[in-house]
Amino acid sequence: MTPLLVGVDVGTTNVKAVVYKPDGTAVAVAVVPTPTHYPRPSWAFYRPDELWAQTTSALRDALAKVDDPRRVAGIAITSMGEAGVPLDTAGKPTFDAIAWFDTRTEPQVAWLEREIGRDFLFATTGLSLQPIWSLCKLLWLRENQPDAFGRTVRWLNIADYVAYRLCGAQATDLSLASRTMALDLAGLRWSEDLLAAVGLPRDLLAPLAPSGTRLAGVTAESARETGLLAHTPVSAGGHDHVCGAFAAGVTEPGAVLNSLGTAEALFVALERPLTDAAMGDQGYSQGAHVVPGRYYAFGGQYTVGASVDWLRGILGADADYATLLAEAEATPPGSLGVCFLPHLRLAGPPVDDPRSRGAFVGLSTDATRGTLVRATLEGLAFESRSSLEPLLAHAGVAMPSEIVAIGGVTRNTLLMRIKATTLDRPFTIADVEEATTLGAAILGGIGAGVYPDVPTALSGLRYPRTPTLPMAEDVVSYDALYRDVYRRIYPALRPVHHAVHASQSGS
Repeated sequence: MTPLLVGVDVGTTNVKAVVYKPDGTAVAVAVVPTPTHYPRPSWAFYRPDELWAQTTSALRDALAKVDDPRRVAGIAITSMGEAGVPLDTAGKPTFDAIAWFDTRTEPQVAWLEREIGRDFLFATTGLSLQPIWSLCKLLWLRENQPDAFGRTVRWLNIADYVAYRLCGAQATDLSLASRTMALDLAGLRWSEDLLAAVGLPRDLLAPLAPSGTRLAGVTAESARETGLLAHTPVSAGGHDHVCGAFAAGVTEPGAVLNSLGTAEALFVALERPLTDAAMGDQGYSQGAHVVPGRYYAFGGQYTVGASVDWLRGILGADADYATLLAEAEATPPGSLGVCFLPHLRLAGPPVDDPRSRGAFVGLSTDATRGTLVRATLEGLAFESRSSLEPLLAHAGVAMPSEIVAIGGVTRNTLLMRIKATTLDRPFTIADVEEATTLGAAILGGIGAGVYPDVPTALSGLRYPRTPTLPMAEDVVSYDALYRDVYRRIYPALRPVHHAVHASQSGS
């Protein structure tokens, strides 16, 4: 009887549960929305019990399509980074999970910069100082919800929390620990010095477990809720983009992954962490890969799929994606002079500016709905180039001959062609059913003993790879538009956006 493996991805937009054969073939898929609450501008949170309920729903739906649940040999969880659940001594949440993109923690960022220092934080954790990190959320909780913080004895990342609900074991893998701003990246341990400096107890953070480590078996209660058999091995998973890179085989130094979902990650595999402080000043981040002995550096942007969804919502719910993309396709390259700055949720590296905002510039009465859609796609592609080129320079590697792409947004063929043209490089789309969940499932298989090691697991995967080539006739014009127009937009608007931020925040 061929074993099956389950990967679950608790993402920003959806919770996905996928059942795979060991060769990566998906046999059952279930997707449910991630319930997100927006109480005020710049704030967003998840209710832990709702995340668990959606996870159990997705698992039940996926497993109902499996002929025999006894075939499931293992499971692991992947999730968004930075967000976490604070727990009390009984393992119950003391407060909601602040969303990774929530920026209420700007005062804590200012305190960390003043009291700890950006350079020390980057040298220790490999992260630039931004509002999204778990450490900032913990400091906010301590300052603004002292009762909840006083009852909190453990912080679990979202994937950690779901795994805990499944099997009762509390642990954090290294790739998600890398997104807390509390991990000593060079030593791969919690930073005692940093935690002492900010006044947080070491035991607040869970024991570290390398990805693919078997944690425990599914409890009887969780078996009843999910459809998994009791005692099914649960293993440590990882950060969603890192699990996706793992499934796509982007593990060796210099290889580049473009992970495209709600947000974008430009992922460069590294042999060791980078130490140039200028990298941190530009907003790039680093972490431990789910593959032992490998690291990664991240660039990218916070709103890719989110930008397209936002624009569709603005244009009207009756505007289906196919129609919008057809109208964008009919618009000439350059979008009649309209350009889009996609800073809808923070600015991405090499701009470390949480006060930046998005913008359309160059509007005229000639602009149509299709013009705005194409300008949005072009802006997303230009922002990718703006982030990737400096990242590769920091990593000391040349632009690769191809870039591997994964994620639901790769189905937007026009965007992928524009990205390939903007970078003048082919993109190879790994046509895998949810690469992030596949990465988690492989880690579950390693922990369960289905695979003896990482090379064996990756060498046995079978899925098609589809090339997307640059539009040769537009390479020169897009390069000129990027250099002469796009790169000037953020510097020109920076003082305006900072004034807008001050007017909104009262500072």
